Amino acid sequence: MTPSPASSGPGAPGLDIPVVTVTPGSTATTGLTVRNDSDIVEAYSLEVVGDCASWTTVEPARVSLYPGTSETVTIRLDPPRSPEIRAGEMPLAVRVLPTEHPDAVRVPETTVHVEEFHELRTEVRPRRRRGWLRGRYRLAVRNEGNTPVRVGFTPDQAGEELTFAFNPAGPALEPGESVEVGLRVRTGKPVWFGSPVVWPFTLTTAETGEQDEASGDESGGSSPLDAEFVQIPVFPKWLLAVLAALLALLLAWFALVRPAVRSAAKEAATEVVQPRPAPAGEQVGEGETPGSGSGGASTSPTGPGSGQGQGQGQGQGQGPGEGGDGTSAGGGQQSSATIDLKTSGGQTETGTYKVPDKSVFGVTDIVVANFQGDEGVMTISFGDRKITTIALETFRNQDYHWVTPIRIPANDTVTIEVTCSEPGTPATGRRAQGCHEVLNVSGVLTRTEQ
Repeated sequence: MTPSPASSGPGAPGLDIPVVTVTPGSTATTGLTVRNDSDIVEAYSLEVVGDCASWTTVEPARVSLYPGTSETVTIRLDPPRSPEIRAGEMPLAVRVLPTEHPDAVRVPETTVHVEEFHELRTEVRPRRRRGWLRGRYRLAVRNEGNTPVRVGFTPDQAGEELTFAFNPAGPALEPGESVEVGLRVRTGKPVWFGSPVVWPFTLTTAETGEQDEASGDESGGSSPLDAEFVQIPVFPKWLLAVLAALLALLLAWFALVRPAVRSAAKEAATEVVQPRPAPAGEQVGEGETPGSGSGGASTSPTGPGSGQGQGQGQGQGQGPGEGGDGTSAGGGQQSSATIDLKTSGGQTETGTYKVPDKSVFGVTDIVVANFQGDEGVMTISFGDRKITTIALETFRNQDYHWVTPIRIPANDTVTIEVTCSEPGTPATGRRAQGCHEVLNVSGVLTRTEQ
């Protein structure tokens, strides 16, 4: 830089500041020569002004000079390693104020070349995901450097079981700017039975494009991040035990219980249709007609024999007919109800079934269907009693059974509350617009007294 010419006024100093280059996070120094071209002893106060003032100092900040002498002061630049200190050229100015002649103030200027530095900060949330075939993650990326960059992502996995998709794939970031990138991890084959399979992988964020190649700065990338995808089986381990127990019960039924039941039913039916022996004194003699007296009395319908015959006929006809419907007063009947509930993503919806008036519903079985593979939480309640809360992603079909029925009084409700975190993918292969769950509840519906 060419030195500034001295002012013609008394006390005007001669000044000269060379150009300086500095990297944020480090220190650079330069000098400023102050000359007293006046004919008196003069003191000068020096102060940095402008964009560099917050991280630039002058040592010493005050000098006193005899006429015709000069002194060089040190200008120290300490820019912080921050995205706010942008790379490029910045003006540097120092105001030199004479004490005796303040009207002769001078503000010499120079140029500060701020060099580039590159730094990326990346976080992955969550570190672990569970799912049948895929998991979703979020990458928080921030440009901690002082120059605009475009970033790219490099996943690494020991095998080739996982595929990765980023959205957006290569975002551009200004200094200090942050962006959230979606990551979808997917496996090619489901795990039907057994234990969950853990797939570890790493993610590396680095600068891409011409800027990164030209700078040659290897510190622009972030350290590799470790994450895991836990692939859970479609059918849980306990389901095999349940199926085996059900099969054993079916075999026991057909081999032992069913033949015994059929034999008992057959014996009971045989006993019912067998004729009853007539009481003594009512035997029908040879040559006599039913209803006649034993001594050959008149066969008139109004005779005693006729009355006795009618009494026996009415008793046998009414016996089987009494209570023939098999249901006593106040008895119940099997009943079931279905709650079909659809919930939008990120919302909570409630579905109910109301027990009819003057009735009691004894619940013995419920079946829950999550046929889309939705993610979220379902809570099942009988009236004010919370029965269970289950995570949707842990099942497709689930059933519960009670030996002793759970009684729900009249006008009370069976309620399901579903919070839909993420809709699943049904058999069509296309992602659903919302969650869809079905609850079937069955048991005995009993009418109460009026």
